[in-house]
Parts: sequence; C-alpha cells; structure tokens
Amino acid sequence: MTAGTTTTAHGTTTAEHALAALQREHGRPLFALLLRLSDGDRQRAEDLVQETLVRAWQHPEAVYAEEFDSVRPWLLTVARRLAIDARRARQARPPEVGEDVPETARVTADHAERAAAMLDVREAVKTLTPEHRDVLVLVYLRGASVAEAAKTLGIPPGTVKSRAYYALRALRRVLPGYATDPR
Repeated sequence: MTAGTTTTAHGTTTAEHALAALQREHGRPLFALLLRLSDGDRQRAEDLVQETLVRAWQHPEAVYAEEFDSVRPWLLTVARRLAIDARRARQARPPEVGEDVPETARVTADHAERAAAMLDVREAVKTLTPEHRDVLVLVYLRGASVAEAAKTLGIPPGTVKSRAYYALRALRRVLPGYATDPR
C-alpha cells in the first residue's frame, strides 16, 4: 500500500483509505478471533488487530493479490500467527507482579550492598586473634568439620568449638546491625 499512494484533497492517502476499508470490513471478525486466542483480554486482542492491519499495510502484494477472492483468510492467518507469537513471548517471560509487595516477601540486598557487607566482614575478621581467625576460615569458609579443623590446627575438638563460638561472638560485637541469617 505504500507504493503508488496518492494524497487526496482531504490530506489522506489512498493507502489510509484502503487500510480504513480493511478495518471496516474485516475488523470485527479479526477482533472476535483474537479475543478468543487472547483468553478474553480485550486490550491484547485490540493490539493484535492493529498489528495485523499493520502487516497488511506492509504487504500490499498479499492483500491485493488477484488469486484471492477475499483478503480475510490471509488476515485471519496473520492474526492467528501473531496471537501465537504473543502467547509464546508471554510464556517465555517470568510472570509480571503488581506493585504491591507481600509483607512475607524476603528483601534481598543488591550487589552493592552485598559488596559493602563483605568488606565490613573482612575488616571485622582482621580484628580477631590469629587463632580465632584460623578456626573461622577452616570451619566456615572451607567447610571443614570440627574434627578436621582440630587435626589441621593440632588442637583438641573442644578448643575448635570454643574458639569458633568466641570468634562469632566477637564478630557480632564488631558488626552491629548485621543480623544472623534466619535460615
């Protein structure tokens, strides 16, 4: 419809008139089909009707092909394919949520907050004695059991437990405002 369009006395083009005629003649059946395919979502169906008509405007060779008695089958096919594509796109995206955040939603820190917290913890760990720091590194960072840490450090398991307890207690004092993870 874009090629060979002319402007009328009212400032509209013949392509606009042809598109308006398509809308008048085929808009209702298109809307009815797309409303069913959109599960009753009127806004989505209206958007898909408009997109179908845009495709008709972009492909005048298909709309005005002489081998077709009517353009409606072509329009319905395009509309159905657009509806399928839209459904697939919605299913590929995570569901949208409203503006209301449930009170039970867990608030997570963003990357910058996590990085700042990590720096705070590193500085706090530096304040520990080397004995306490060694136990924390082995047990909490490297995942060693109490027995493994005791063997590595050459101290009794009870001492590992005691140092771990007092090291965590010292960190809590140095890091006020950092709550322990509720998990």
